[in-house]
Amino acid sequence: MAAAVKKKVAVKQAGGLSGTRQGVVESDSRDQTRRVVINYLTMHPKYGKFVRQRSILQVHDAKNDSRAGDVVEIAPCRPISKSKRWTLVRVVERRADQAAAIKSVATLQN
Repeated sequence: MAAAVKKKVAVKQAGGLSGTRQGVVESDSRDQTRRVVINYLTMHPKYGKFVRQRSILQVHDAKNDSRAGDVVEIAPCRPISKSKRWTLVRVVERRADQAAAIKSVATLQN
């Protein structure tokens, strides 16, 4: 019991919530829902090569604060809908302007 209390205190002192993750908002087309992509590397069990993988999570954004391209911090929560099990904690870095600029340049080149 005491170990669990110490762990919670350590997490609070570190400045983060337990179980939080950081990802990039891929889609902001729906109201109060964001599609967040978390990229990571895992080692292949047989060959030992690092393989890129990603998790796509549906995140509840009550204030519609984030935009596509932003780096956000998310935390697990109670089920809000069939697919939403995560909620937005904060926007770590605003990259929506950069993502829009890159997208417009790519459309001009094509």
